[in-house]
Amino acid sequence: MDRSRRYEASLVAMLFFTWGTVFLGRMSALYLAPYFAPEFHLSHGQVGTVASALAITWAVSTFVFGALSDRVGRKPVLVPAIFAFSVLSWASGLVHSFLQLLLVRALMGAAGGPAWSTMTALIEESSPSDRRGRNIGFVVSAAALVGLAAAPVLTTQVATRWGWRPAFIATAIPGLLMTVLLWKFIKAPAAGSGVHEKPSLSEYISILRYRNIWLSCLGAAGFMSWLFAVNVFAPLYITEVVHEPATTAGFLLGASGLGSFFLGFLLPSLSDRWGRKPLLLVMAAMSAIVPLAFLVPALYVYPLVLAFIVFIANSGQAIASVVLVLVPTESVPAQFRATSIGLATLAGEILGGTVTPILAGALAQRHGLAVTMWLATASSGLLFLITLLLRETRPAAMFAIEPVGSRVGE
Repeated sequence: MDRSRRYEASLVAMLFFTWGTVFLGRMSALYLAPYFAPEFHLSHGQVGTVASALAITWAVSTFVFGALSDRVGRKPVLVPAIFAFSVLSWASGLVHSFLQLLLVRALMGAAGGPAWSTMTALIEESSPSDRRGRNIGFVVSAAALVGLAAAPVLTTQVATRWGWRPAFIATAIPGLLMTVLLWKFIKAPAAGSGVHEKPSLSEYISILRYRNIWLSCLGAAGFMSWLFAVNVFAPLYITEVVHEPATTAGFLLGASGLGSFFLGFLLPSLSDRWGRKPLLLVMAAMSAIVPLAFLVPALYVYPLVLAFIVFIANSGQAIASVVLVLVPTESVPAQFRATSIGLATLAGEILGGTVTPILAGALAQRHGLAVTMWLATASSGLLFLITLLLRETRPAAMFAIEPVGSRVGE
């Protein structure tokens, strides 16, 4: 294995663990809501607002700092972001009111947003085209393994034994370690590589001419609406409507997240060979099964069966790899990689990560928590419809897929 291949493999492994720790910090508040919500006397709408506060600051920062990293490089943006995010994750366990929690989580979003666009762009520019989907899928799937599989089990177990404050504090330790490792390991791009050529403002605006960018933004909104409707409100639905303990909710969501990890690695890898669009259509259909399964009361009598269903159906992290990273970056010139990722993420976080939790919380107050699972199902349907309109960015030899071309009007 030559030096560049070794660096690629090492970088992918390190960013896998880094992204896992970031998502652990982000999602921990959702799984700990059954513990701190009664202490702060929070309504369902306020729980949704906590998630939305982080999402909207995340959305803005991932776009702004992603564009900045296209100019100054990935490392100067990524390393400080991971450090600040970890410190704020620690601070989440020190709050004493709803407003304090809201402020800390909003600041966490501002610190964590740059990690997404800079990390995925870094993988894109370090991977050959035939391994791009595999590498992106592997790193992004860490969110499922750590944030969606390990986090609900870890946080609820720690909170049950020692309280929700130590559970928050524990989520910060891995991020502080990864900050040091990233600072020592990440290399600047080679001279003459064409990366970070400092595009002008008009050139940044030019990416809006690409049809796939607009569709990726809408698809991201559908995906993130599904993601947050499920992960914000499924724990509350399981505990308050089905009357299962929080540890059962943690077990079921952990199984769902573990399935998302395996599919998050497998399906983007297959899209390297079969094309992005066919796999995204399959994933959108599969994701609708997860909230529908939580709505079936009889399945809770057989929790292992329910866990298996959500395990094999959760393709969320694979969707993120394709609609937020691969399609946008393959639709624009190379110098706009992080900007395109940030733009799709901005739309997804604002519409899906910010508006959806607030809307779902308000609907839950009026119509019950079951409506949030139906909202998640409808969001998967929206992603499916948007995918039908995408232009393929990696045509596959075994399928007759239309040639690449994603500018508006082509």
